Amino acid sequence: MSISNLDMKILWGRAGGRCSKPDCDEDLTALIEIGNYTVGEMAHIIGSKPSAARGTPEGGSDTYDNLILLCPTHHTHIDKAPEGTYTVELLHEWKKKQEEVIKNAGKTVQFSSFDELRLSVDRLLTSNKMVFDSVGPSSSIANTNPNSNAYLIWELRRVDKILPNNRKILNLIDSNEHLIENVSIIKLVEEFRLHVESYEKHVFHRLDSYPLFPKKFEEVFLNE
Repeated sequence: MSISNLDMKILWGRAGGRCSKPDCDEDLTALIEIGNYTVGEMAHIIGSKPSAARGTPEGGSDTYDNLILLCPTHHTHIDKAPEGTYTVELLHEWKKKQEEVIKNAGKTVQFSSFDELRLSVDRLLTSNKMVFDSVGPSSSIANTNPNSNAYLIWELRRVDKILPNNRKILNLIDSNEHLIENVSIIKLVEEFRLHVESYEKHVFHRLDSYPLFPKKFEEVFLNE
């Protein structure tokens, strides 16, 4: 059995496209633009075969719960190390901590002014916009070269870059909500929140429709 597209998306998205080994933090899609491949490796926590590293008689599954995202170097280290060096429990701990870092990014950041908040949100929106413009469905490379790897890049970048960025924006805003006193901006934030939650569901389980990105939110927070 191979790893499903859904499990792959969840794994890459929750890890933020980065190696789960503590203190590594390598960007695992940094080189994808120059070739039809990814740097990251979806490693089994319990070996897929009895003879594999951390293997059991029944073998580990090819599902999200039994996978951890690693760079090639650390994948090799944990599989080649003496038995017991990198245990199943330790790898689950690595995975949990990495996912918590991505999920909670921005939650404890405090700004002294709305302009500081706006600048941080601006950077994340700009990052998302650059991904969409360069490899998204409407990008020039997608339209002029249907056989390019743009679709693969887009599939990965929206789970490991756009979705985490969206969540970080909400975390930053929520931890600095005292800086937003304008009712119209508060409303725009809630429209953006609805978009983020719906778009995330769409990425993992395709929806027929979902609330689109509110352009007025961009006008308030994105300085072009």
